Amino acid sequence: MNSEALIAASTMLAFGMIIAGVAFGSAVGDGIVASKAVESIARQPEARPNIMLFMFLGIGVLEAFPIIGIGFAFYIFLVVANVPSLVAHLK
Repeated sequence: MNSEALIAASTMLAFGMIIAGVAFGSAVGDGIVASKAVESIARQPEARPNIMLFMFLGIGVLEAFPIIGIGFAFYIFLVVANVPSLVAHLK
């Protein structure tokens, strides 16, 4: 195994870990926000419209992080490590 193969393999592993991390983190965050919103609505049903508004704002902000993480992962994958050219060079 030469150094180019090692770089390609570690970059692909890092890419997968970043994608899995942002997906897991976003799912946990969405669950927490939604559960707290349901809990708040159960305590104060008359504030439902206001709580729902802030819940959707929170989820919207929370969903920006996976997009940023995916963009960062693709940047590392394609620009920093230039994995497609490394893989083509290994053939």
